[in-house]
Amino acid sequence: MFKNLFKSKKVESDSTILQPLEGEIVPLDVVPDPVFSQKMIGDGFAVNPTNGTVVSPVDGEVISVFPTKHAVSVKSADGREILIHVGLETVTLNGEGFTSFVSDGQRVQKGQKLLEADFEFIKEKVPSIITPVIFTNLAENERVVIEEDGVKIKN
Repeated sequence: MFKNLFKSKKVESDSTILQPLEGEIVPLDVVPDPVFSQKMIGDGFAVNPTNGTVVSPVDGEVISVFPTKHAVSVKSADGREILIHVGLETVTLNGEGFTSFVSDGQRVQKGQKLLEADFEFIKEKVPSIITPVIFTNLAENERVVIEEDGVKIKN
């Protein structure tokens, strides 16, 4: 599906996680929202998107599709919880500009479409369409590092 893959390294296993949107990977500290840039809900990265299709980064289960459809959480088969928050302050759109293709509790496959975002509509109404991708349950000693060949979770 997308060219950019990144490796998630766990002590007991390695797994490859698909980048959930096409676009440039950027560090969280450049996201113009302190909740994300200061890693208040977890470490991760952001995508400056070039396409509005959001896909599952892992095989797993949808934990939550927010009622406003601006964000979705997925839990991988190995227990990683990943929040994909499309744009900033997009909750204020009350679902306008978003189409959801999954529901809470649904099993998903890596690359399966989760959401569609109409960025032409959305970008005129919110501060940014940059999309944080947050690992909400990393171990205390784990951190997300952007490297030349992708994003890695390191101990």
